[in-house]
Amino acid sequence: MSHLHSQHDKLIARVRRIKGQLEGVERALEANSPCAEVLRQLASARGAMNGLTAEVMEDHLREHVLAAATEAERQQGGEELVEVMRSYLK
Repeated sequence: MSHLHSQHDKLIARVRRIKGQLEGVERALEANSPCAEVLRQLASARGAMNGLTAEVMEDHLREHVLAAATEAERQQGGEELVEVMRSYLK
């Protein structure tokens, strides 16, 4: 996905924030924090992952389907997206 290269730093920063959120969940579990606190942290991390996933999916759609140079590339990009969405929605 060479088109992601232009957003490399932004995407890496998001992944690092998510990593920090998950480390916070781990610390909360190790500290026997209340369930509600752990659940809030998990919901926050899940939201961040969903946002990152949606952004990469959108980039794929725009680059490999909408802006595809040929019909074959458009078809392949669409099929890749369908496959990813199926696994994502399981």
